[in-house]
Amino acid sequence: MTPDELQTRVLFRDSNLILLDKPAGLAVHGGPQTPVHLEAMLGALCFNLSQPPKLAHRLDRDTAGCLILARHDKALSRLGKLFTAGKVEKTYWAVVEGGPAADEGRIDLPLKKVSSAKDGWRMIADPAGQESVTRWRVLGRGQGLCWLECRPETGRTHQIRVHCASGLGSAILGDPVYGTAGPMLHLQSHAVSIPYWADRPPITVEAPPPSHMLDALTACGWS
Repeated sequence: MTPDELQTRVLFRDSNLILLDKPAGLAVHGGPQTPVHLEAMLGALCFNLSQPPKLAHRLDRDTAGCLILARHDKALSRLGKLFTAGKVEKTYWAVVEGGPAADEGRIDLPLKKVSSAKDGWRMIADPAGQESVTRWRVLGRGQGLCWLECRPETGRTHQIRVHCASGLGSAILGDPVYGTAGPMLHLQSHAVSIPYWADRPPITVEAPPPSHMLDALTACGWS
């Protein structure tokens, strides 16, 4: 991705924040086996400031959509407090296989990280794990698929992926870890709402659905 291409994915920018539409398949952080990652590209988003923005949270490599960046340390600190207090509202879209019988509900399923030499690490439902809560509702159904809106009340790793697979019994389409491997994971960080200033309306942004999810969303009634 070129700097110009990354800049076209900016959904919102002011003197404190940048909200970016992260493409699916791009890792947020680097590692020994991840030479290409978003963090190394943030210099393209300096605009009129001398320092590149910093990540205020993260998304999985295969999850597309809204990612919050802080343009300076004071903004990063403020965002950290808002996340800790649970005041940043995140809305995800997921297309799952099958789908729940009900049209809405709440999943309260603690999660725990486990690892093995054979399969690596993953998150599992475990009463001894960390509290994990997701509210969900059905937005559409069709062709054996279900389009869900998910609002996590906690921010655990792979929370929505495990809650769909283990809590609802309907894995996200294309999930190679908790469902059936497919071309791409059908999970998007669709919208965020940030009450950055106490005396102003929240900053609210939506990302357009990623191209790889359009066929499945259309099958479920999206247009």
